[in-house]
Amino acid sequence: MPRLPTPVTLPDRGEKRRPRTWARPLLGKGGTDPDAPPGRHTPRRRLRQETATAWAFVAPSVLVILGLSVVPVVWSLLLSFQADDLVTPSRWVGLDNYRALAQDPHFDQAVRNTIVYTVLYVPLSIGFGLLLALALNRRIRLVGLYRTLIFVPFVISAAAQGVLFSFILDPEFGAANAVLDKIGISPQGFLNDPGQALAALLAISLWSGTGFCVVVLLAALQDVPPSLIEAARLDGAGRLRLLRHVVLPSLGPVMTFLLLWQAITSLQVFDLVYVTTKGGPLGSTTVIVYFIWEQAFKNFTAGYGAAAAYALALALLVLAGLPRLTRGLRDRARADQHLEGAAR
Repeated sequence: MPRLPTPVTLPDRGEKRRPRTWARPLLGKGGTDPDAPPGRHTPRRRLRQETATAWAFVAPSVLVILGLSVVPVVWSLLLSFQADDLVTPSRWVGLDNYRALAQDPHFDQAVRNTIVYTVLYVPLSIGFGLLLALALNRRIRLVGLYRTLIFVPFVISAAAQGVLFSFILDPEFGAANAVLDKIGISPQGFLNDPGQALAALLAISLWSGTGFCVVVLLAALQDVPPSLIEAARLDGAGRLRLLRHVVLPSLGPVMTFLLLWQAITSLQVFDLVYVTTKGGPLGSTTVIVYFIWEQAFKNFTAGYGAAAAYALALALLVLAGLPRLTRGLRDRARADQHLEGAAR
């Protein structure tokens, strides 16, 4: 007889099925599979190797930043609370250096000169930069040459500028007084006159720093949407209204950047003063950074100079935080107005 197939039976409903269990491979030391080929690595070991490789590439830059930025900042902060001449052992004096700064007339003069220089340099450089950018944002002949000539002074170092204008503005043999003599004006002292030295430094800085503003504003002008300009012209807006209501609002973020950048640059001016006047005559061109250098490396009062440096750093922090603070207050006021309008 042929063999009959075995009947298929279903399990009873009351009988519970056993869950399937999958066998896990045994892992060796370091989380590796002992049965894996020797040339292949697990994801965990590969991640560790990639992390180690990344730190090996980043470590030199981290050491440079720590050695040239973080460590000097901490060391100068501790130095500002000490009396140190960089030769003999230092002595802890607490806040005496900061109290002496508040009573030092030379520091007051340096602060006044820096404030006058900053207040004049920042708006004038941005204003002249805007006028030149508007003039160069047209299809005129040789516009590329004009843009290059305006930007070239910004590339020249401050030391080279100082040497150049020291010859040009020399009271006896300078080219400036030779031109003034040709047109019937008496010779001027320029950098040797206490009443003209700071103004002469300001003119040199404007000659070199305006080119940066021109390039930045020119790039921003070219990013203004042409559709807005065409719509304003169709509505009958003239050049002044077009500039006031379309162009300038579009330049708002760039203007904020330039305002902050130029202010920080003017507060840190040093090279030009050192090469041309060395703070004179009679301290009329002594600015804060030159005062810090003079106290630390000329008078050998490094602790006093460090205290002046941290006074400048505090001013820079306040200046950098003002735009964010005003933006936060403006956004909060807009939010309050929006909530009041929604409540009504």
